Amino acid sequence: MSTTRYYHFTKGKLRNGDAVPPIGEWLEVKGSIEPCVRGLHASEHPFDALSFAPGNHLHLVELGGLIIPHGDPVDKVVAERRKIVASIDAEQLCRDFSRRVARDVLHLWNAPEVVKQYLETGDEKLRAAAWAAARAAAGAAAWAAARAAWDAGDAAGAAWDAGDAAWAAAGAEKYNLYRQWFKEAVDAAFAGEQL
Repeated sequence: MSTTRYYHFTKGKLRNGDAVPPIGEWLEVKGSIEPCVRGLHASEHPFDALSFAPGNHLHLVELGGLIIPHGDPVDKVVAERRKIVASIDAEQLCRDFSRRVARDVLHLWNAPEVVKQYLETGDEKLRAAAWAAARAAAGAAAWAAARAAWDAGDAAGAAWDAGDAAWAAAGAEKYNLYRQWFKEAVDAAFAGEQL
């Protein structure tokens, strides 16, 4: 059995439609497992888990039984068993991360003042105006990074888009920095949970 902790996002239910199990209850898959096909998935790094996130509920999980890594580089694993250790609603965390990443690339374009204000404060009353102003003013690369900060979809998807787009806009050296920022935010959020 593994003692490594992994991360897994959900959106109210599991992908197969089952209810998310309570903390401490093991889920188990009988038979063969295969990445992306059959088994219980998770990622060792929370930033990797973002790319598979169907929603904003983030779970710290333990895995057991056979564990098969997937990806090059590895960005997820599939296991025979998975147990939730702790859970958080990561919506605000993801929105804050998205805004932080978008602020990091503000120097790449002439952002309107309302965009800067929204990215600094997170004031939801400014979101629509910031969206419209950014869309009207931004160049393609900077627009992609700015867009993710106030994406109308789920916050986890927006956070992944922000990191991905800002990485493309600001350069590959930013990827590890954004991974680190997200991990630090997730660690801080889980620090208050009883593990």
